[in-house]
Parts: sequence; structure tokens; C-alpha cells
Amino acid sequence: MSCPPQKVQVPVKAFKAPHDSIGTLDAETAATLIATAADVAIVVDGAGIIQDLAFQRADLSLELEGYGKWFGRHWSETVTADSQHKVEALIREAGANNASGWRQINHQTAQGRDVPILYSAVRLGSSDRFVALGRDLRAVATLQQRLIDAQMAMERDYARLRFAETRYRVLFQTASEPVLIVDAATLKVVEANPAATTLIDRGSKRGIGRPFVEMFAPTSRSDIQTFLSELRSGNRADDMRAELAGTTRSVTISASAFRQEAASLLLVRLLPVTSAHTSLGADDETRFSSFIQAAPDGFVLTNTTGRILAANAAFADMVQVSDADQLHGTPIERWFRRQGVDFDVLTANLRQHGSVRLFATTLNGDEGASIDVEISAVTLGQDKAKSFGFAIRNVGLRLSTPPARAPQDLPHSAAQLTELIGRVPLKDLVRETTDVIEKLCIEAALELTGDNRASAAEMLGLSRQSLYVKLRRFGFADVATEDESQA
Repeated sequence: MSCPPQKVQVPVKAFKAPHDSIGTLDAETAATLIATAADVAIVVDGAGIIQDLAFQRADLSLELEGYGKWFGRHWSETVTADSQHKVEALIREAGANNASGWRQINHQTAQGRDVPILYSAVRLGSSDRFVALGRDLRAVATLQQRLIDAQMAMERDYARLRFAETRYRVLFQTASEPVLIVDAATLKVVEANPAATTLIDRGSKRGIGRPFVEMFAPTSRSDIQTFLSELRSGNRADDMRAELAGTTRSVTISASAFRQEAASLLLVRLLPVTSAHTSLGADDETRFSSFIQAAPDGFVLTNTTGRILAANAAFADMVQVSDADQLHGTPIERWFRRQGVDFDVLTANLRQHGSVRLFATTLNGDEGASIDVEISAVTLGQDKAKSFGFAIRNVGLRLSTPPARAPQDLPHSAAQLTELIGRVPLKDLVRETTDVIEKLCIEAALELTGDNRASAAEMLGLSRQSLYVKLRRFGFADVATEDESQA
């Protein structure tokens, strides 16, 4: 790291009457004065050969190895190649003017690092010798390097920001979904992509800067104000439906809050509402309805309280009801084994996420039959017209464990124990869990001891007779018979 070149100037004498104020100095005093005033002082002859030198600090001497390698060498041999002509210029200038200006000269360490020193040469009286006074610039060079590193880091950050802004602009402008950026404080539109301006039939110049609520019909504005207020207060607001001003088109408003610098903004998406008649023809709707009714899986539509609005024949068979029409108005949780739990879990997830997949439970039919099912559900509609749709599949034939278990049949893993929750009383689950742990510990002890029953009993802290009893209990009676007879 090199400092900028400085203008060469002949030093100005600072003393008006040096003979009267300082007097005659002997060599020792002059040497002490020079060594104290400079970080490094070098005495060279007219040919540039180093005759003597002094360092003010030991660390600089050790780094440059000056005392060991500089004596008797030409001064230019101790500097880097780009500084050799500066050494010659200093000696030449000091010989002509008795003193030279300051020049930066770089020395190289054994580790290959450059050490910058700012030198000025002074002629010693009328002799053919010169003393070069040097100032250590390592601290200045370090600060300059830090400044350059900081500038480069800022340039990299600016480049990343520019690239991110470019990607954002491309995505924002080419997105087919209408998106607006709204100032949370003033509720005015800050930005709108082309899809949004096309939807609201306004040019981008006219749309930007206008209040967001003015884009909608007067009947929807109070609800939109409430919706935006919920977002500004930090609460999560459900999507809402509103009608655009001057049209009969409706959109679903979805928004989220974010901060940019010191401002709070809202990212608003406007999703056009399309009816089922626009996506399906009359014949298609008839076939789709026929498919729902004839499907082997159960399909149920309920209101938000869980009362059935419609159900197909497959669900009626699952709950052992003769006619699907009889299910209308009946709570769907009536057939859940955990009536107070399953439906609450399902509805809570539907309100929060909008859909649920592969929720496992058991349905109890009116005639006493039980089947294991998986339920997938989705939220339909908005606000007062909201309802829940359930797809129910019988999975009893492909479950890894049978629907009912005898209490004496031990599960072999924690997953199997989890499947028994809701089917087996808690005290039975605790007892079975204890048995599973006991069996696993005995198997591990037998494996560690090489199937030595006596050592396994000692390791488990059991008597040999107690171990034999447990071996018979867990189905190891055949392997325990010989050891038990010996005992």
C-alpha cells in the first residue's frame, strides 16, 4: 500500500540563531537527538553505502532486520525495486541543497510484506556523508487499506442492491397477478404493476398517488378501511372480497405489511373473482356432480359450525346411514371417535391455513362399526358464505397396525404406541410403554453380554430368577429353559 507522492520541498530552518540557542553539539548528543526524532535514521556516505543506523522502536528493527543485514550495503539494496530510484534522488538532492524533501520508500520484510517509510536526507556539514530521517507509515497505510476495503465493501453492497432492485422490478412489472404497494400511513398507492393498472382501468400515472380505497365501490370502503387498519396494527387479517369502483367486477384482496427503511408499506394483491360457471360448462358441472356422488371416497360439505350441508353416498355408508339426505343438518363430529378433539383441530387449521391434508382419525358408525380414515379438508367461500369441504378415505385395509389390539399384544415402537392414542385407555398405554422399555433393555443387555443370562441379569440389577420370568413373559421361554434348570 503506497501513499500518494508528495511535493518535494527543501526543509525550512526553524531556528533563527541556532549557535546562540543550541550551541555546539557533540556527536553523542547529535546522535541521541537524531535517533529520538526519527523512527529510523540511516547514515550513508556519498556512494550510498550504509555506515550506521538507529531505530527508535525495537519492533520496526526486528521486522526490517536492519541491524543484522543493512550495515555495509548500499541503501538502495534494502528497498523494493520501485523505490531504488527514490534513494538515489534523495542523496542527489541532499548533496545539492544540504537537505531533501520527503519521499516514501518501501522496505521489504523477510515474509514479503512492504513497510512504507517516509524519508528526508540531510547532509552532515561539509562532509560527504548524509543522514536519512525516516517516519514509519505503517499505521497510515493500515488506515488507507481499511478505507479502501470499506469502499470496496460498499461498492459490493451497492451492486447487490442494484441487482436485487433490478430483479424486483422485472418480477413486479411482468407478474400476471395485480400487485400494488400502498403507504400504510396515508393509504395511498405508491406503486402498481401493469396487471393492476389494467384491472382497475386506470393509467399508471393516474393510479399512483391516489387513495387505495377510492378504487373500490362505496359499499366496500368501510370494510376495506377495517381490513387495512388490522394490518397496520400488526394483526393478521383474512382475505376479503370487494367490488371495484364503476364496475361490477369483484376481487379478493390479500395484503401483508412490511417495512422499507423507516416507512411501513402494504403489499396488496388483487385476485379477480371467477364463478364456477365461467370455468365449467353446464355439462361439465353435471358430470362433476355425478362424480362426487359416485366416488368411493366420502365427500362432505359443512358450514363453519360443522353441520352437514351435503354428503355423498360413500360417506353415508361409512357412518352406516341408509340415505345421504338424512345427514343434512347433522354435526359431522358426531361420528368422530374423539368428538371434542378432532373437529376442533380440523377447523382451527382450516381457519389458519385454509386446508388440511391426511388427518388420521376413526369414524364410528351408527351400527357400531369403526373404520380408520384419512381426512383432507379445504375452506370454501369468504366471510358469511364460508364453508368447509371434507374428503374422507377409508384406510383401514392399508394401516400397519390393526384397528383393534388386544391389551396383551405389545407394540414394538413409539410410532405404534402413538397410533393407539384414543383407542386404548391411558393406564393401558402406560403399562404397555413400560413393557416395551423392559423388553428393549433386556434385548440390549443380552446383546452386550453375548447372550450370557447371568451377566445380563447382573447388568440389569435383577436376580437370575427374575430375569427368567421376564424372558418367558416376553417370549424368550425357549432360550431360558436350560439356564433356569441349571439355576
